[in-house]
Amino acid sequence: MAPDMFVASARAATTKMRSVFPATPLLRSDLLSQRFGADIWLKREDLSPVRSYKLRGAFNAMRKVIGSHSVFVCASAGNHAQGVAFMCRHFGVKGVVFMPVTTPEQKVMKTQMFGGTHVEIRMVGDYFDETLKASQKYCSEQSAYFLSPFDDDDVIEGQASVAVEIEEQLGRVPDHIVLPVGGGGLSAGAFSYFGDNCAYTFVEPTGAQSLKMAVDSGEPMTVSNVDTFVDGAAVARIGERTFARLKGIDGSTVLHLDEDRICTTILEMLNVEGIVLEPAGAMSIEVLSEILDQIKGKTVVCVASGGNFDFERLPEVKERAQRYSGLKKYFILRLPQRPGALKDFLNILGPDDNISRFEYMKKSARNFGSVLIGIETSDPKNFDVMCKLIAEAGFTLTDITNDEALTQFVV
Repeated sequence: MAPDMFVASARAATTKMRSVFPATPLLRSDLLSQRFGADIWLKREDLSPVRSYKLRGAFNAMRKVIGSHSVFVCASAGNHAQGVAFMCRHFGVKGVVFMPVTTPEQKVMKTQMFGGTHVEIRMVGDYFDETLKASQKYCSEQSAYFLSPFDDDDVIEGQASVAVEIEEQLGRVPDHIVLPVGGGGLSAGAFSYFGDNCAYTFVEPTGAQSLKMAVDSGEPMTVSNVDTFVDGAAVARIGERTFARLKGIDGSTVLHLDEDRICTTILEMLNVEGIVLEPAGAMSIEVLSEILDQIKGKTVVCVASGGNFDFERLPEVKERAQRYSGLKKYFILRLPQRPGALKDFLNILGPDDNISRFEYMKKSARNFGSVLIGIETSDPKNFDVMCKLIAEAGFTLTDITNDEALTQFVV
């Protein structure tokens, strides 16, 4: 589709959406604008009816085939499932949503809530690939219509409505737009709509750099061992259709963020701004510190792509954020088995040092015992002072904070 034709079709799709749900807000962030010396706006997709942008693509794809299909199928463990369920109820058609058996109950319940009696949920497979195969087999057997979460031209066109609204609300195209990337539907839609009229930053989680791999190799590649923490963007392979639209982007515009680092923004947005963001929704904000020279004095829009955050994950998010910020560490302490040894160790800790975990690992040792100890503090520099004093006192302390295999087992 020619660029001008895509722009027209994206605008038409956006107009049709207004009969279903209002435009999501575009809000200026004073906090971020002051911090980064730019005019920074947040496109609040977390405030859509399903708390993500996914219902846009679902609506657009369904409206085009609604007369010839009455059963729609998708495979998803999160936002796409909820968007499809919402639209099935809106159009009054049957939806069959396949979800992995391991999907959190909260997401299953929300999908059922949005779809009501129009949606049937089938829990199949421990891994998404198994779920996807089951959904496609069902489609083949039942002649149902499969709704891709991103690799579909009508879905891409629907996601482009985010860009249409940004232009309408801002009154012009922004100087710079920051987009989180999973399968590429949102990014492909925005890039196809704005074209060369603005600068871009595409951001992926470190554990799922499918766009970066595709740009470097010239074609979609499959990421092995995907880290699923940023579940809204943990996609092993960028879509064929989405990459066809993104193929010409400059590789330097594709950045990645450590999963633990993203947690710092989730907490700050919640505690300071009162905004609930899922990990994928926080990426476009956290990456701003990496592009300071590019955005200074510019009008920048960060797409906060979703807010489907399960608060049962909050302790894990806080843990990851503290470890990334250097405010929490885990050690193995070799403690002499003598009266007063523990007291001697505790007296070394400073007034801002707090023990959050203390567990003997070898309780039967005669001379020394190994202790797993977690310590929180107010300033990373406190650990340097503490470790020096501990060494001078003759204790042996081994930092295991960055030993991924070990911390996954004991933390």
